[in-house]
Amino acid sequence: MQSSILSFLNYCRVEKGLAINTLDAYGRDLAAFSAFCKARAWAADQVNSERLRQFLDSRYKARASSRTIARQLASIRNYFRFLVREGMMASDPTSDLAAPRRWKKLPKFLNLAEIDRLVAAPNPDHPLGLRDRAMLELLYATGLRVSELVGVRTAELNAEAGVLRTLGKGDKHRLVPVGRSALAALERYAPARQKLLRGRASEYLFVTGRGKRLTRQCFWQRLRLWGRKVGIERPLSPHVLRHSFATHLLERGADLRSVQAMLGHADISTTQVYTHVVRDRLRQVFDQHHPRA
Repeated sequence: MQSSILSFLNYCRVEKGLAINTLDAYGRDLAAFSAFCKARAWAADQVNSERLRQFLDSRYKARASSRTIARQLASIRNYFRFLVREGMMASDPTSDLAAPRRWKKLPKFLNLAEIDRLVAAPNPDHPLGLRDRAMLELLYATGLRVSELVGVRTAELNAEAGVLRTLGKGDKHRLVPVGRSALAALERYAPARQKLLRGRASEYLFVTGRGKRLTRQCFWQRLRLWGRKVGIERPLSPHVLRHSFATHLLERGADLRSVQAMLGHADISTTQVYTHVVRDRLRQVFDQHHPRA
């Protein structure tokens, strides 16, 4: 099974051109499935729908979320479709398996006061503080995914025009406007970046104290650090700022198609979840402030 998984991942990388993060997720999901099958001495062509259900039951018993199980099933489904297409299997054992029902969770977001406290938290007297402030400002100003944020190259930012060219999911480029506050923070960060590089060259905009490209994990840790410092106790992730970006735009009258384009959503139904957030928030404001609510 391991060799066919490697062939599938190579197909996804070379022919389908999937993003690294997607390939990593496929690899993790199929490694877990492969280990389950290996423990029972099942080859790929010995897997049927009943054995697949046994695997899914094991994931439920391990208290995996329905979202995780649905993603793992999608990875396994794509893998077996590949095997059938390549003539390695006669039929697809996943064809009659339904994905687990997932509850739609409304996105979590910060209010304006929390955003102001968060972006002001990093120390402006330290190069890393200036870098973190610039990253927080840019993330909230553009709604980038964290992988897009840490992957920004200096050549992709046009400060004069106030736009950023970013590479999103599916290797699709899009132009995102950048506001004055974020541009000012990036301007203040520019000399600090040179201090961090110490004469070394880097094509990436955001770098570490060693002049290397900043990782997603490092920025995640820094974000939580600044969140705790300003008293934001609930779980904080880069996606919360992306949600805040979209929610605040819609609250102030932005149209859904424009927000979809800035977020880089292929399907507008993905963007529409934010309309539920706005409606709930308007209802809350009405209930709190209307004298006859």
